[in-house]
Amino acid sequence: MELFKLTRQLVDIESISMNEKNVAVFLGDYLRKLGAEVELEEAEPDRPNVMARWGKPDVVLSTHIDTVPPFFPSREDDEFIHGRGSCDAKGIVAAQVEAAVRLAAEGVRDVGLLFLVGEERNNAGAYCANKRTPGSRYLINGEPTENLLAVGTKGVLRLEFEAAGRMAHSAYPELGESATEKLIEACYRLRDMKLPEDKLLGKTTYNIGIIAGGVAPNVIPGSARAEVMYRTVSPPDELQQAVEQKVAGLVDVKRVLQIPAVHLGRMEGLETTVVAFCTDIPSLTNWGEPYLLGPGSILVAHTEHEHVSKKELVQAVEIYVKMVKRMKSSDG
Repeated sequence: MELFKLTRQLVDIESISMNEKNVAVFLGDYLRKLGAEVELEEAEPDRPNVMARWGKPDVVLSTHIDTVPPFFPSREDDEFIHGRGSCDAKGIVAAQVEAAVRLAAEGVRDVGLLFLVGEERNNAGAYCANKRTPGSRYLINGEPTENLLAVGTKGVLRLEFEAAGRMAHSAYPELGESATEKLIEACYRLRDMKLPEDKLLGKTTYNIGIIAGGVAPNVIPGSARAEVMYRTVSPPDELQQAVEQKVAGLVDVKRVLQIPAVHLGRMEGLETTVVAFCTDIPSLTNWGEPYLLGPGSILVAHTEHEHVSKKELVQAVEIYVKMVKRMKSSDG
């Protein structure tokens, strides 16, 4: 099937975040041959978003074209397509392209595609695209939800801890002040915090993802840092204030990234879920009422076993087509 072929073609073009240009150019050429009006717009130098349209879109299907590292190429068996980005999110790109082409063939006009750079890194593509006012009424964003309609996503609060100490010879620790010990104590205090909960989204969680400090094992470290990521279910300001109070006197706290939690649209007949990851949706407020659905499981995304079910890819095309038609019929 063309759907499977396109998925593999996309997977085989390495597009780790910051290196998306080749896959964007491929998609632009591919969509022009299908009769779409296509525009490549650079979100950052050599990092173009892909926008395609049939008419003046009131419904836009969107996902991202960047992947996490490391790259590994595609392969397939009877049930699955494997490879980096197969489920997150190049299989979704292929399914959305197939849906748009089918809609156009059936005479359904005013449909668009928006494929973005940077979702895995800095959301640069979404921030750039949102400077437009495209006039669309609905946005169907694609992420791996196993073809369930996600009615909520957690947000992100990423904080950087910086600890300052005083360097000294490790044989005379009384002459120094260990920044690493301060940092470890600050991280340990996070365990005792009561974190916010939400009836729909569940509990806030956190991960201490990066710890770095010191210059040698025989030197008392003069500086140390950590990056902590919270998956949030409520506005982040109060959480950050609570964290700052908890680690006061040990580290300085700096906000690196904030993405709000969101509640999303429902649609009769579609089974729903809630996901803990975040998406480009909070950065695409100008693109219409958002919905979130896509083939693939987030549990294999970002792993060395990433794959997507061929059956789910085919199902996703059918679901996207039905969603677009229903959105258009609801507008009269």
